[in-house]
Amino acid sequence: MRRLFPVTDETAAQPFGGAGATGEALGDREWSLAELAAAYAYPEPAAGGRGTWLRANMVSTLDGAAQHEGRSQPISSAADMRIFGTLRALADVVLVGAETVRQEAYRPARARAEFADARKAAGQAPAPAIAVVTASLDLDYSLPLFTSPQVPTLVLTGAAAAPDRVAAAERAGARVVIAGDGAGVDPERAVAALAGLGHTRLLTEGGPRLLGQLIAAEALDELCLTLSPMLTAGDAQRIAGGPSVAVPRRFELVSLLEEAGFLFGRYRRS
Repeated sequence: MRRLFPVTDETAAQPFGGAGATGEALGDREWSLAELAAAYAYPEPAAGGRGTWLRANMVSTLDGAAQHEGRSQPISSAADMRIFGTLRALADVVLVGAETVRQEAYRPARARAEFADARKAAGQAPAPAIAVVTASLDLDYSLPLFTSPQVPTLVLTGAAAAPDRVAAAERAGARVVIAGDGAGVDPERAVAALAGLGHTRLLTEGGPRLLGQLIAAEALDELCLTLSPMLTAGDAQRIAGGPSVAVPRRFELVSLLEEAGFLFGRYRRS
């Protein structure tokens, strides 16, 4: 059964037919891409507010594992991947850590015909750019992410990055963006640098270390979390790693979808 659990707060999204939509009305049919796009639409910037919006999309098992044997795919589902694709199709750029690129053999985002008109109307490129966050620039430039992207891949690094590695990234066709004074990337600088390139609808897919850095810097506006009805035990990472914050950050529930025991929650900063 596919269900929508509406959130009645006035700030909540009203996907799938607006206020009052119910699981019974949806029945067992597959959510259309148009419905998912409406459910996960980026908010319009408030007057005088920030022009950028950074959301994360992550998956976790019931016991808190963000990966199984180093990859997220084994704890995912078909509906999760459908939402994954929709979130990418709505974004200007996808921010991802270098370790995730290595572990998941990351590929470039692809243009999807179903979203072509909407992206064109919004002034977006046919597909979102991938922006890799890396201090070392230790990347495999033979990956399709660098050899065959539809839009040039971005590499975010610090001002102290090794010049020869910066040159290697540029020779591979990547656009190197400096977003930190040292070797590493400052999250707030990264968001500002991407906005300076015209990317205001931001999506991060982790991994846990990068998400932890974004949380610590209070740069995250929204979390789209898939709760997988699986138990893995072991010592897999959580969705966010690194040092804990001094005071836990409170986010509010915007919407909650369910399919085959998987829960798809959307949370915004309070």
